[in-house]
Parts: sequence; C-alpha cells; structure tokens
Amino acid sequence: MIVFDKVSKKFFNDTYGVKEVSFNIDSGELILITGPTGSGKTTLMRLITKEYLPSEGHISFDGTSLVEIKPSLLPLHRRRIGVIFQDYRLLPESNVWENVALPLLIAGKSDQEIEERVTDLLKLVKLVDKFELFPNELSGGEAQRVSIARALAVAPPVLFADEPTGNLDKNSSLAIIKLLKKINQLGTTVLVSTHDVVVLEEMAGTRRLELKDGELILDTQKKDKVNNETKEDTPEQKEVEKKKLKKEKPKKRKGKAPKTKEKIEELEDKPKKQEKQ
Repeated sequence: MIVFDKVSKKFFNDTYGVKEVSFNIDSGELILITGPTGSGKTTLMRLITKEYLPSEGHISFDGTSLVEIKPSLLPLHRRRIGVIFQDYRLLPESNVWENVALPLLIAGKSDQEIEERVTDLLKLVKLVDKFELFPNELSGGEAQRVSIARALAVAPPVLFADEPTGNLDKNSSLAIIKLLKKINQLGTTVLVSTHDVVVLEEMAGTRRLELKDGELILDTQKKDKVNNETKEDTPEQKEVEKKKLKKEKPKKRKGKAPKTKEKIEELEDKPKKQEKQ
C-alpha cells in the first residue's frame, strides 16, 4: 500500500530529514515507527501526505506515485490519511461533536450521514456522553480520543499517529494504544510514530521501523540488527520458513472489516447536537 524506494529529504541547510529510506507497508498492517526526537519520524508522515516532496527516490501510495498526484487532487489524497497529533489540534471554540463532524462537513456529507457517522465514532472512542463539551473541558486522554475520532471521520484507509501519547500519563497512553489496536483490527492500516517507552512495551512484537539520524537502521519484518550490521535471512532459512507455512493450516477469519458506512454498534438513543440559541 505504501512504498518508499530509496527516499531522501534534504533541507535547505544541507541536513537530511530522511536518507535513502526503503520499506513496504501492506494494507491492514500495524506499524511502529521509532527513534529519538529528530530521527525523521515526522518527516516520513509529511512525505506520505505530500506536505514534503522527496529530494531523491520514489514514493507510491495504493499503487499511485505521489509525483503523479496533481495539486488539485491533493485534498482527496490527504483525506485517505487520517493524522493524529501529539497536541490534539482540536478547534477550541467547537465542542466535541463539532470537532468530529468538521471533516464530514468539508466533504459535503448530508446531515443524516454526519449524524450517524459522528455517533458511531463517539461510541468507538467512548465519548458519547461528552459530545457537548469543549476541548478545555476534557482531560488529555479524552482530547486525544476526540482527535482520533476526527481523524477517522471520512474513514481513511491509513491512520498515522504522530507521537499520540507524548502529553499523556501512563494509563491514558495505554488506553490510546488499546484504541489504536482496535481500529487496526477493524481494517485500518495504522502507523504509530513514537519513542514512548510505555507504547514500546505495550506494542512489543509489532513490526517496527527504527530510524536514526534520518536513516532506517531496522525493519523487524525483514532484518535483525546484529553488531550494527543488517543480517538478512539465508536461502536455507527461507526454505525452512516455507516448509513451516505449508504445514500450518490457514485460520478462518471471524469476519470482514466494516465498510465505511457500517455502524460499529447500533445505538438506541443517538446524541443530537444542540441547536445554537
């Protein structure tokens, strides 16, 4: 779904945001992007959304080269990538309902579609009873859950969480990671950029892309880091893996991920946005 092929981003002062980075991300994956501050995690996000153009290399999204996306079509491309920020970026003068509904209003959805979608999302993030509150009336964890609901409003196939727990305590961080895992299980490709130890421990075993000084030094799906060198599987190891796969019986899927318009759970009483006096 997302392909980086020897991508570099060089800035005006001759420093690199990322340098010769290559990886493939398949649809439906859950990925950790790790590394210290300044390692290039946010640069990756801005390259995917085409806020930045690569200085070298090639990026494709869902089979389409980002170079081929015309400026007039950029808004449509960016609607396919929900972004969650460390500082939430909620509109302070709008309540929870209005913040979540905003992308749907911009997309020209009908009142009924907005009503149903916002209700579904508030149910997902467990904030149905707080739809009238404003951002300054929410805890940090609640504000981040509103941010997640808003990022999912138009059902993007990819969700990029950029340091989503940076301003949260441990319990709130764990709740956010649990929510992101659930969103991934519902079919969304989720990328979590972080250097939070709580997140790393909670998501141990998840595929991880590790950056250092803009370079990709580890991809746990394909390589292991040994003595500061990358070691790829030998042909003999690959053959063993193939035999293991043949012996394993395929597991039955419990169900399909919900479509854009499907409800996560039917509600008997839907909250209504109060009319302004």
